[in-house]
Amino acid sequence: MKKDQIFELFRRLAEANPAPETELAYGNVYQLLVAVVLSAQATDVGVNKATRALFEQVMTPQQMIDLGEDGLKQHIKSIGLFNSKAKNVIALSEILVRDFGGEVPADRDILTTLPGVGRKTANVVMNCAFGAETFAVDTHIFRVGNRTGLAKGKTPLAVEKGLEKKVPQPFRQGAHHWLILHGRYVCKARTPECWRCPVVDLCGFKKKVLEPKGRK
Repeated sequence: MKKDQIFELFRRLAEANPAPETELAYGNVYQLLVAVVLSAQATDVGVNKATRALFEQVMTPQQMIDLGEDGLKQHIKSIGLFNSKAKNVIALSEILVRDFGGEVPADRDILTTLPGVGRKTANVVMNCAFGAETFAVDTHIFRVGNRTGLAKGKTPLAVEKGLEKKVPQPFRQGAHHWLILHGRYVCKARTPECWRCPVVDLCGFKKKVLEPKGRK
């Protein structure tokens, strides 16, 4: 995809949604970190449902420690891998209290040392909480990057590096939100809804679905 096409792709996505943001619900940076950790292999809708009551009770790492691993499990047991996630959330909360005064550090490298926090999670926190121009490559962005030709790569890191090189200003800070939402609601995994895609003419995907399923 050429530079002018990439600019136009993001211009259109931005025009349709000028202020994109994560669909995870949170009240502060710590809650965002917890929500993103919990969202691995789970939907944002499912995480929001599980954290609604949790986040009314827990707003700080110390409050999470006080709740305890078993107490946390009762809130998040509807989420996949909840046992290991509860263990990680308690462990990272203890580290935040012990080493960072209960604050979430605005440093991707430090974030990735926390239990349960990989590069994607760290990128989401850096972008949403601290305004960093990071690209959190989940399954949606990985698919959209490869399918459209925007940023091809065999691994999430390769796609991330491609986006870092190709996404122009003024779209860099919001880019990963636009791509996630586009992948989630339009450029779907099984059947992309190309007939209603605002960037279909810019996309390099050869097997475009130009009519809704079932239409003759």
